[in-house]
Amino acid sequence: MDDDKPIIEQATDTISGAAEATTEAVKTAVKKVRKAAKKVAKKVTKKKAAKKAPKAKKAAKKAAKKAKKAGKKAAKKAPKKAAKKKKKAKKSKR
Repeated sequence: MDDDKPIIEQATDTISGAAEATTEAVKTAVKKVRKAAKKVAKKVTKKKAAKKAPKAKKAAKKAAKKAKKAGKKAAKKAPKKAAKKKKKAKKSKR
C-alpha cells in the first residue's frame, strides 16, 4: 500500500481491480459454456436427423399400406352402398 494515497482511494482501487478481474473471469467462463453448448447442439441435431430418416421411410410405407387397404375397403363396400341407394330410391317413390 502506498502511503501517498489516502486509504479510501487505495480501497476503491483494489475493489475496482477485483471487480474487473471477476468480470473477465465470468466472460471467459461464459464463452467456454457457449462453445460447449454449441458442440452439444450440433451432436443432438445430427442424431435427430439420423433418427428422422428411418421414421420417414416407415411413414411412407404405412401410407402406402393404408392406400391399398382403402382401395380394397371401397371395393368391398361398393355393392352394399348400391343396395342401400336402391332401397332409399324405392322408399322415396312410395
